[in-house]
Amino acid sequence: MAEPNSVIAFYDERVLSHQPDSEAPFLPSRMERRIRQLLSSLNVPWKYPEHAGRLSAIRQLLELEPVPGLRFECGKSATRDQLGRVHTSSYLSHIFDLRGKNAWLDVDTTAVSTGSIDAAEVAAGTAIAAVEAVIQGRSESAFALVRPPGHHAEPVRARGFCLFNNVAVAAAHAQAELGCRRVMIVDWDAHHGNGTQDIFYADPDVLFFDIHRASPFYPGTGQLEEIGVGLGEGTTVNVPMPAGAGDQAYLKAFNEILVPAADWFQPDLILVSAGFDPHPFDLALNVSFEGFAAMTGILQEVARRHCKGQLVFVLEGGYHLISLSRGVRTVLEALAGGTLQEPSITGLAEVEAAAAFHRQAFVSDDPD
Repeated sequence: MAEPNSVIAFYDERVLSHQPDSEAPFLPSRMERRIRQLLSSLNVPWKYPEHAGRLSAIRQLLELEPVPGLRFECGKSATRDQLGRVHTSSYLSHIFDLRGKNAWLDVDTTAVSTGSIDAAEVAAGTAIAAVEAVIQGRSESAFALVRPPGHHAEPVRARGFCLFNNVAVAAAHAQAELGCRRVMIVDWDAHHGNGTQDIFYADPDVLFFDIHRASPFYPGTGQLEEIGVGLGEGTTVNVPMPAGAGDQAYLKAFNEILVPAADWFQPDLILVSAGFDPHPFDLALNVSFEGFAAMTGILQEVARRHCKGQLVFVLEGGYHLISLSRGVRTVLEALAGGTLQEPSITGLAEVEAAAAFHRQAFVSDDPD
């Protein structure tokens, strides 16, 4: 078994070569014309939100504020066979044909640049490398710092900035090659992981727990009633949240839904689709850095109870560079055994301090 609180961050600079540019000349098609119409209707300059600066910001913060005990390792490329466990052969052929090209893939503005296919292969392969590290006992936990993200990618379709479903590829690899029969995937990104759900919707050996901002927020899936089908009925657990939901709601969902589900399922491995757009800086929800740390602590306890602490995080969304980088560091610090601060209700401590400061002003010294 790995040492408690040992953690490896996996990072490969090749993922930076994914650089879609809305100003670049794209392959001519109806998709191209439709995207141009949408962008022109915005009446403001549009930049591709999922960019290389996201990972650069994370690395810069970790260099400025190192996490004690954290080790770094490089990633690797996924093979076609590894990708083919969750994506169809025709889809992979279509994607590989775009290597070295600029193209729009989806009407919600998923695009590729000349280096994107290589980067996407490395993103999926690096998620696999992180899983192998914990299964082999080299580390109790790991975090794959990758892009493009993956949880919106469906078996036959790229969506939401995602090309290959990184966490699904890693889960399928763990089952096929590493002896993990039951895999639990936790997705706390602000957006529902529609692709991951689709891939494992009928699989009784993958428990998919997704807490997200409710429809009509993108991608509009993840209703409470979506629980899986066939033998997989009951192994999809969706917790849709209203705008502004924060720490207390998320931790209640973890303690009262996720923990009992994990105890019932008894996973051999826990994977986390870790998006940091639930932070208020991304304007969707209201999860604080302390909230991310507390959720990590709960998952660490569950992993230690059921699967020797084997816990792997795979980066998904998060587009405000400060909350993204600080959120990732917070999770890594929690995994490495840092002190967890209890989340509080925002403003409550300040009100209590202000009340103490002002209280005497309203107390009369005159008994009459």
